[in-house]
Amino acid sequence: MSGLLLAIDGDSLAHRAYHALPKEIRLNALVGFSNFLVRLWEAEQPQAVLVAWDTLEVPTYRHEALEAYQSGREFEDSILEQLGLLPDLVRAFGFLVAKAAGYEADDFLAAAAAAWDGPALVATSDRDAFQLVSERVTVLQPVKGVSELARIGPAEVLDRYGVEPKQVPDFIALRGDPSDKIPGAPGVGPKKAADVLKQHGSLEQALADGRFPQIADELRLYRRIATMDADAPLPDLHATPPDWACAAAHASELRLGNLATRLESLRSSS
Repeated sequence: MSGLLLAIDGDSLAHRAYHALPKEIRLNALVGFSNFLVRLWEAEQPQAVLVAWDTLEVPTYRHEALEAYQSGREFEDSILEQLGLLPDLVRAFGFLVAKAAGYEADDFLAAAAAAWDGPALVATSDRDAFQLVSERVTVLQPVKGVSELARIGPAEVLDRYGVEPKQVPDFIALRGDPSDKIPGAPGVGPKKAADVLKQHGSLEQALADGRFPQIADELRLYRRIATMDADAPLPDLHATPPDWACAAAHASELRLGNLATRLESLRSSS
């Protein structure tokens, strides 16, 4: 298909919605995420929408390969409950859901961007997704809560990191990623990581040229962990016109009256 694909990191945006809205609002992550989803659909008019999710209960190969990976993360019971409810809400909208044990949401974003023939927008707050950027793929990065979005193309990746999008996994391996507990190379920060890649072209070439000999295997592991898996299993990608009536009914079942009213008004006006 050659229309616009909108691929969304569900966990990333749900967490932002959860922390942006008062917790006094019942199921605030569902409300905030749904409002974001509607605004984004109205603004972009995509041919297809896919929302990707982590499976928190099952470790990925990344967790098994690097014991410290994403360690120390703790989530409140409320957000965990809402993350469990969100995929069915997305399905009620008529949109596609990607979720499978052993994979992260990032992997499905990479797979969808690779499988789709036309332009793609990838909505996520995770800068690891900059590796997906191309002339065909743009990252939409939330700036303030989920109300403002920055568009990240190849020029923006180069401006922010000093590397090309395809070099981002190598850059992360060298610089490290504190949020994911990827150590990186000792003494190497963002500027030095970019300089190494500018000089050698890739992490593998830098290692072949004799750089970082004592930690070569570790750096290769970090790069593998930072690389999104474009072979992650996807549902069949097809056009997904929104089903506002079904979404409104589902919101009513969840006792989200204001959201149901808004979705019903969209049905009436479409």
